[in-house]
Amino acid sequence: MSGSRRKAKAPATRTRVGNYEMGRTLGEGSFAKVKYAKNTVTGDLAAIKILDRDKVFRHKMVEQLKREISTMKLIKHPNVVEIIEVMASKTKIYIVLELVNGGELFDKIAQQGRLKEDEARRYFQQLVNAVDYCHSRGVYHRDLKPENLILDANGVLKVSDFGLSAFSRQVREDGLLHTACGTPNYVAPEVLSDKGYDGAAADIWSCGVILYVLMAGYLPFDEPNLMTLYKRICKAEFSCPPWFSPGAKRVIKRILEPSPVTRISIAELLEDEWFKQGYKPPSFDQDDEDITIDDVDAAFSNSKDCLVTEKKEKPVSMNAFELISSSREFSLENLFDKQAQLVKKETRFTSQRSASEIMSKMEETAKPLGFNVRKDNYKIKMKGDKSGRKGQLSVATEVFEVAPSLHVVELRKTGGDTLEFHKFYKNFSSGLKDVVWNTDAASEEHKQ
Repeated sequence: MSGSRRKAKAPATRTRVGNYEMGRTLGEGSFAKVKYAKNTVTGDLAAIKILDRDKVFRHKMVEQLKREISTMKLIKHPNVVEIIEVMASKTKIYIVLELVNGGELFDKIAQQGRLKEDEARRYFQQLVNAVDYCHSRGVYHRDLKPENLILDANGVLKVSDFGLSAFSRQVREDGLLHTACGTPNYVAPEVLSDKGYDGAAADIWSCGVILYVLMAGYLPFDEPNLMTLYKRICKAEFSCPPWFSPGAKRVIKRILEPSPVTRISIAELLEDEWFKQGYKPPSFDQDDEDITIDDVDAAFSNSKDCLVTEKKEKPVSMNAFELISSSREFSLENLFDKQAQLVKKETRFTSQRSASEIMSKMEETAKPLGFNVRKDNYKIKMKGDKSGRKGQLSVATEVFEVAPSLHVVELRKTGGDTLEFHKFYKNFSSGLKDVVWNTDAASEEHKQ
């Protein structure tokens, strides 16, 4: 019998940078990856944005990125995600951010439909406060969209990725930006042209689209064909639903004005009667005197003295459990409630099987579905063979140990179309029935 026993694997190690021990991946893109992290000295949780140092230098993004991070580090606003510190290793640049774990604002719409006008206005006021403050310091977002609007534990809106949404966009001699970017449905008409655009006016347009979505529950400009979509945006072809109040209609029409010259400015918006209803100015209670940008300079320096070392260390006892339970999104109520859980861009399930069994079953299930599989310790990256609506579907998975006999498996879409991810997950999960913990069966067994 002893010869047939599987050899137990050593616990997965976790990367430690400076005082931070890094955990699960929150999201990733072409230039950056974001991970949960815990400060081992203070116990505080944070999010760490990890950039490839070589890419930053190779694409000549150093000065632009350094300038924007330095500016954002000095910005302490209640409606903007705070940059805590910046570090670098030989291969990576680490931007330590305030962890905001109340979920995306647009999750509320996905779950309960459109918001009431007063509630939508309250969030819109907070968004405009954040945008106005950053504009006053020369920082423009240029990619305001649902994924960048998150809520803290008290339901306060926070704008993320301000100044970090794109690194290669430059202001030319004419004082205008020239890179067409952003999420198409939220982008201003002038951004779609190659004539240059004012970052402030483009941001306020995106704010107007967001306000419309909050109150309507759907987009003002939404076409499957990109050229048709662009034409509608450039002509501002949209209509307000009948439940919008006259004041709300007036504000939205003044924001979604095709010409940036005649579009309402934030200064004018702040004086609008509809906007001012129930308005509460932001409260600044943080002391900015001890803020320094020395760490930013050091992170982008070529001096070897400034570099921190990446250390692989064993996880702290119950580290994964603390990481999961620290966020409302990963509360144990939701963790075991498979029926109520919404599959969006990421999802998770629990299992009482060993990590190696879970990994083998996931690989075995993914291949017949047409996915190439790459394993790395307790992580799997899957990429579809076929190209979908938004390219090849890519899915990342990671296995976490909550207790010796309980694992949590997270799956998240890292590329491709979200609806295609939903379809994939439905097929994928049906092939994992043997490893997914059936809480109903466990409950019945406990009763007996």
